[in-house]
Amino acid sequence: MSAALPALPLSWVAAARERWRSLRDRLLANPQFQHQAARFPLTRPIARREANALFDLCAGFVYAQILAACVELDLFETLANGPQNIAALACAHQLDLDAMLCLLRGADSLRLLQLEGETIRLGPLGAALRGNPGAVAMIKHHKILYRDLADPIALLRGEKSGDLAQFWPYDDAQAGQAHIYSQLMADSQPMVTAEILTAYPFRDHRIVLDIGGGDGSFLTALARHERHLALRLFDLPPVAALAEQRFAANGLADRAQAFGGDMHQGAFPVGADLITLVRVLHDHNDSEAQTLLTNARAALASGGTILIAEPMAGAPGAAAMGDAYFGFYLRAMGRGRPRRAGEIATMLTKAGFAPPKQIATSQPLLASILVARADSRP
Repeated sequence: MSAALPALPLSWVAAARERWRSLRDRLLANPQFQHQAARFPLTRPIARREANALFDLCAGFVYAQILAACVELDLFETLANGPQNIAALACAHQLDLDAMLCLLRGADSLRLLQLEGETIRLGPLGAALRGNPGAVAMIKHHKILYRDLADPIALLRGEKSGDLAQFWPYDDAQAGQAHIYSQLMADSQPMVTAEILTAYPFRDHRIVLDIGGGDGSFLTALARHERHLALRLFDLPPVAALAEQRFAANGLADRAQAFGGDMHQGAFPVGADLITLVRVLHDHNDSEAQTLLTNARAALASGGTILIAEPMAGAPGAAAMGDAYFGFYLRAMGRGRPRRAGEIATMLTKAGFAPPKQIATSQPLLASILVARADSRP
């Protein structure tokens, strides 16, 4: 039996890694190396893949605008019943044939649509979007975000007040537009709700309190999934009023209550054995988020549970969604940030919860889930 090799000093390993990375960066920046890598059979697939990835980064905004144009012209619904003549489609949308072909060819290359001679039909991604109204709602909403991202350096320096910040004021002074952002949340909620209902067993709970629950879309879906649960919601008074209307319209008045208040001031309603924060924590700065968790702990008896569901930074297979998309989205919104599961775990422990458990979801780009028990008083 051969003797085990001694472990290399960490400083030596780090230095070797740094030398390798420096060499890699010099090679990748060398045009001659790029040319040779693209021609050599063993490295050609890698070179092409990386070149395509770099070009996609450069062209990403154009791709997004092609998608936005298809949504604005309602092409996915128009083509839902089968192929359409391209010339007739151009006439219907008051575009000349060359302009319509420019859009359709771009959409075809992105697998949104599929050209077939003089006709156009849905592509695989366009067909998928038809079944996802929440994604379509977010595509329309991105017009606001893109205005804020037109000058990313000014956004990072805080030199401008973004349009997105005006869209999401979420305070009583701007409560008149509560129905606008509540509708957007409701439209995009089913994607996240499906992940939560599939991943977490609610059967062991009796009363669920949804903090920042908007118009009650999540609790309404949960009520259909688990008919034994009593449901409570806490949000700003005008938003809670929208939730009451939804509960009544869905025959849940005897099971569901909506409480109006400010989650940043005062205590949460008590009595629930499960508190949910669905796409709420990442909307708040660290001090505010910590206060939310502390208040949630105070509202739970020992043995109660908190469930946090939102896109998290560093999620395997969804890092770009957490750090890039939500990082800049929340920056434009003017508050909050995406957090890694470990960061949230530290905040939960500080608030008086036991170390949390992460629940696997099928689509972490939509939501990751952390669950923690209130096993000791804070």
